[in-house]
Amino acid sequence: MGSKSELCKWEAAKKLEEIILRENGSGSTAFLKADDSVTFGWFVRERYLPMRSGSWRPATKAKTEFEIKKYVVEKFANVPISKIGTFEIQMQLNNLAAKFSESIVKHAYVNVRSIMRSAQKLKFILDNPAEDVKMPETKAVKRRTMTAQQIASLIDAIEDPHDLCLMSIGLFCATRTSETFGLQWKSYLGDRLVVHGTAYEGQLYEGKTKTEASAQAIPIPEDIQPIIEAWREVCSDTSPDALMFPTSGRGPRENETVPRHAKNFLRWKIHPLAKRLRIPTDLVTFQVMRRTLGTDLQQHGTMKDAQQILRHASIRTTSNVYMQPIPASVVSAINSRTKAIFQTRNQVASSTTPTTTVPNGSKFEGGVNASA
Repeated sequence: MGSKSELCKWEAAKKLEEIILRENGSGSTAFLKADDSVTFGWFVRERYLPMRSGSWRPATKAKTEFEIKKYVVEKFANVPISKIGTFEIQMQLNNLAAKFSESIVKHAYVNVRSIMRSAQKLKFILDNPAEDVKMPETKAVKRRTMTAQQIASLIDAIEDPHDLCLMSIGLFCATRTSETFGLQWKSYLGDRLVVHGTAYEGQLYEGKTKTEASAQAIPIPEDIQPIIEAWREVCSDTSPDALMFPTSGRGPRENETVPRHAKNFLRWKIHPLAKRLRIPTDLVTFQVMRRTLGTDLQQHGTMKDAQQILRHASIRTTSNVYMQPIPASVVSAINSRTKAIFQTRNQVASSTTPTTTVPNGSKFEGGVNASA
């Protein structure tokens, strides 16, 4: 099997198992349990993450690896994987439930079950101790949303056509954060958007979407279309592959055109406006914008309409997106919701509404283009 100085005990055991299987035939049930040198931390670091992380998107990879290390590995890092039982796993989940949100506990629950399932398949353990663990009860989470008045006040305060366009897409088109900052001008088709890639931490990943359903066409409300057109009029590069919301790279990517960092954009461009308007900055995130739209749509259309706008329902492939008609009820629902926001805006607007001048000399006010 090899020199003792070059093989760990578990490596020798695995080689012996392979020899037994080869000698006895593939139908053998021979199994050699991992010894105490195979810790949970070692298995996650050397086997699980290398196998699984290759299929994760960059944003998913960073978030999932952090959560696994923080909420699962930290507890069992030096414990032999063969010594971890159902009780120990359930107690860890129960302890997390007493301190953290449902989202964190649910991710820990899914991750530990996946890790142990992989360990069993790779024959590091005979039985899967996570198979019988239960998702514990967690603290009720209040999923906050923005009010129509807050949205109306915020879009009224944004004067820059770039910022207004970016925020309008986030507020009224239900795009995910990575989708919004990865939009290219070929994504804009007049009355709809098509996601061709995503952006994370200033890097564009062309052809990458969260799911197949993410490639479905996104309807653009009629009141938002002039806002996008106003930005296109003054944008320096509107070629098909150009980013809709570019910025200049720094460091090794200096002088390159790259996607914006979502957190930096909100922190420096939008949150100061929100503070001035007394809107809590924790409400001004792209996740909250998407949640708000999904919640509001229930008052303007059917649940099926909301699911399609959020692209959570049926699966569509990229090849048929351009030919896929958007149902009239879906267009009606998203237009109704947008008009309700703009009506609120008109009610709360002062007599001196901030305007943005576009190249033709007219004044652009939110969703309408009024000649000077």
